Amino acid sequence: MTRPPRKYLLVAVVAVLAVLGGLVAPWALGLGSNTSAKDRIGAEPPPTLFTSAQTATVDSLVQPARPQARHLMRGWWADHGRTPHDKEFVTWLEAHFPAPPAAAARAKELGEIQSLAAQRTDPGIASATWLEAYGKKDVWKLYAHDQAELLPAAQGDARKQDLNDLLHLSKQVADDLGTRFQQSAPYVLDPSLRPDHTVAAGDVCPCSYPSRHASAAAASRTFLGALAPTRTADYRWMEDEIDYSRLYMAGHVPSDISGGSLLGDLIGEYFLVTRGLSTT
Repeated sequence: MTRPPRKYLLVAVVAVLAVLGGLVAPWALGLGSNTSAKDRIGAEPPPTLFTSAQTATVDSLVQPARPQARHLMRGWWADHGRTPHDKEFVTWLEAHFPAPPAAAARAKELGEIQSLAAQRTDPGIASATWLEAYGKKDVWKLYAHDQAELLPAAQGDARKQDLNDLLHLSKQVADDLGTRFQQSAPYVLDPSLRPDHTVAAGDVCPCSYPSRHASAAAASRTFLGALAPTRTADYRWMEDEIDYSRLYMAGHVPSDISGGSLLGDLIGEYFLVTRGLSTT
């Protein structure tokens, strides 16, 4: 019997959830922020997402971050050991994180985003919009929920909590670095790239380096992939989808994705080791 490609498993899951979502959506939406990632995605399943040919363009941005993260983390482990020191780790990350490229390099990247924007289609915009909404947290929480279903209850709950903590720390550091580096998102520099957003004269932010979406994706892929290696291809596929969507809709330039990937790989390794899930 031929096994379906891994990248379609999430879509299959949420298709089932969509049927259930038709039954639960009225009361689930009424609960507001108390709804789960499973409920939210079930109520609004993904459209057809980007092709592998499209998302392959982000591989060169994501892959170099992994060895760079391992190199940087050796310095942290040497000084702090394997026990959790989350506040100190945040301070260390923000002190050691590399600055964005020079203005000339980012100007060239803006030109790439402008060229990509000219290729947008309605289905592509629908894909990117869904990924922007659900790719920062919910898809990763759904994957963690999927893993937890195969574990004893206490262990599964702990895994989901670790993932939640990882996402929270990722957002915190990406926001702090964005405020420090003050690198404007492409649509701030060229408002025609996102006419659905209001950009006032003199606006600098939303600041885009490093990408919060890319950071959350890399951290989650590192963490969840180490715990379920047979699912790593699924997680890398989703990471590529999310990262590409951020370029497609002019939320980021390529170096923002590279920076976010580096930050996420650092955070993912930190959580694996300090939560006793890896001896790396």
